[in-house]
Amino acid sequence: LAGDVQVVGQDDRDRLRFGLTGEGGLNDGAAFPFVMLGLGLMGLHDIGDLGWRWWVIDLLWAVVGGLLIGGAFGTALGRWLLARNGDDADASGSDSFLGLGLVALSYGAAVALQTYGFLAVFSASVALQWAVSAKRSRPGGAPGPVPVAGADAPASSPALMPAVPLQRFNEHLASLFEFAVVVLIGAMFAVVRIPLEAVAVIVALFFFIRPASVILALRRDGLAPGQTVLVSWFGIRGVGSLYYAMYAINNGVDDQVAQRLLGITIAVIVASIMLHGISVTPLMALYERRKARVTASS
Repeated sequence: LAGDVQVVGQDDRDRLRFGLTGEGGLNDGAAFPFVMLGLGLMGLHDIGDLGWRWWVIDLLWAVVGGLLIGGAFGTALGRWLLARNGDDADASGSDSFLGLGLVALSYGAAVALQTYGFLAVFSASVALQWAVSAKRSRPGGAPGPVPVAGADAPASSPALMPAVPLQRFNEHLASLFEFAVVVLIGAMFAVVRIPLEAVAVIVALFFFIRPASVILALRRDGLAPGQTVLVSWFGIRGVGSLYYAMYAINNGVDDQVAQRLLGITIAVIVASIMLHGISVTPLMALYERRKARVTASS
């Protein structure tokens, strides 16, 4: 589902897809501080007097530290790939499982240092892409800053080639994981009691909270009206929501509250799969046709 609104290839600079892709990578980790704050207000997590521990540890350190840890691992792996394989695309075919290792290492290190593993994994993937796609050269051979590949270099550029098999393997692995998650959510939907208030939560999230937050956040971003409407609608809910529900339950939420929380979460995810899944293909096809007409007329 999310793949239909994500960037397509190295050269995709569409602001709608780029924004939704970035949000998809960041939103799970960015929500973690507020989950911790909620647990703290319920007395299930120590946030310190006047919330000092939440501000210093759960917000500042956990967010910044997670991004730095993941960035360091991703950059190191990217530079190692370039040093080992150079411009030989075929040489990196045996390195496909390095993506799994990067996820495990960055996530584990982040959690061990009391930072957010989701943000670390996102930062690691961005840093890896930057490291393997940047052409670090200037006239005369001196290293220097370069733009992210795709802005000036085609996807077939030698600077990008070492990462191509790794990226394709990760895409296939992600598809298998997504399939397993959807099966799991479907099984849970059949056995978890869905409370009536889940309908109110779905309506509020999809038709009020999401559009209002997008309009507020992007009011000065210069997006076309059609792009803003699509960003407002595609607030896709997925495995991150289920993870946080389980995290809260594991931290001692009352049994009755836990059952309601899990039921509402499952209902929201299923509603997202149905509503967004049905609408994403025709809406994105319409968007692409309109964009093509505007491009042709300009």
